[in-house]
Amino acid sequence: MMQVEKIRQEFPELSESVYGKPLVYLDNAATAQRPRSVIAKWTEMSAKYNANLHRAVHRIADVATAEYEATRDAVRAYLNAGCREEILFTSGTTASINLVAFSFGEAFVGAGDEIIVCESEHHSDIVPWQMLCERKGAVVKVLPVDDSGHLRLDLLPGLLTPRTRLLCVAQISNVLGLKNPVKEIVNICHSNNCCVLVDGAQGIVHDRVDVRDLDCDFYAFSGHKIYAAPGTGVLYGRRSLLEQMPPYMGGGEMIGTVRWTGTTYAPLPQKFEAGTQNIAGTPTLRPALEMAEQLRDPGIEAETERVKEFMLNALQQDPRIRLYGVPRTEDEKIPLFSFSVEHCHHEDLAMILDKMGIAVRSGQMCAEPLMDRFGVTGMLRVSFAPYNTLQEAEYFIASLGKAIKMLE
Repeated sequence: MMQVEKIRQEFPELSESVYGKPLVYLDNAATAQRPRSVIAKWTEMSAKYNANLHRAVHRIADVATAEYEATRDAVRAYLNAGCREEILFTSGTTASINLVAFSFGEAFVGAGDEIIVCESEHHSDIVPWQMLCERKGAVVKVLPVDDSGHLRLDLLPGLLTPRTRLLCVAQISNVLGLKNPVKEIVNICHSNNCCVLVDGAQGIVHDRVDVRDLDCDFYAFSGHKIYAAPGTGVLYGRRSLLEQMPPYMGGGEMIGTVRWTGTTYAPLPQKFEAGTQNIAGTPTLRPALEMAEQLRDPGIEAETERVKEFMLNALQQDPRIRLYGVPRTEDEKIPLFSFSVEHCHHEDLAMILDKMGIAVRSGQMCAEPLMDRFGVTGMLRVSFAPYNTLQEAEYFIASLGKAIKMLE
């Protein structure tokens, strides 16, 4: 417990108050709080090294470029990618997936081809594929989930055909909080000559990620969910695929030569990093990943497990509550809980909890097809980070009970 309290001191916003009550921040799946080390790096880059990357020879630009490229090396090591050329910087998971949807689509998808998308995906891993298929005359196919929120893996072989080019799956659902069997999915798809993109927006936070072990072809995540600055993101892509894919955007930095007669493109990774990049933000990924590693301390992980067990028991024992994403084993569940309450609208509950100092998420969680699957217009979601405590979980459950009584 003392370890968690010490860690909390590194996150300034956790000491704030809301409506005169201590902030209990339980919307971490949307955006995690930022530690002092990340804030310091952003401030340092903004105050001392604000210059365009790669292009100039002056000292400030040289330092800014070195910080940016050192971050690429740090991300490569964190993901265990084969080489730094496989690490592309974007503005977040959404931008990363859109990059693949356009560039992979241009290179490998034609009329009549198929893209499989899992039913529990975020809109960012649905809409880009719909746009691709509309553009190319291809088809989106859906791998459904069962009533407990688990993917119907038994149906996958029947969905795969010689025309299936890519399957898209979240490592961990942002609504259900369940870890999907990504390695098994990759094995099945690769045996059918189908590539796999993994949305790692939640996975990068709650699992150790080794892209070579996963053997996925693409892996996308956002910095703001793993303690870095907003507007930062990463796309890992298998080099052999990236080299065949055309650029997503044209402009500065991504070119080899530009002539009226035609343009050549820069080598990887610059080919996919057009324009002025996030000079101050991207370097914050380095201290953010260092913090993520620090938070894997056994004592802190044990406290997080206690929080998860308490929340699972409390929510499942209340007959008024319907939990979505019910685990078969506790190991496959992260401390993220989406649920609905009989006779209580999720927005009303969220507003009452806010007055009690508790920040939660309500609505469709950018997963409207999944809401339709479960027959609801929205849910209430609470998502815990390693800096959250058991006392906060207990306060939430007590406050939820009061909110429900107010609405009965």
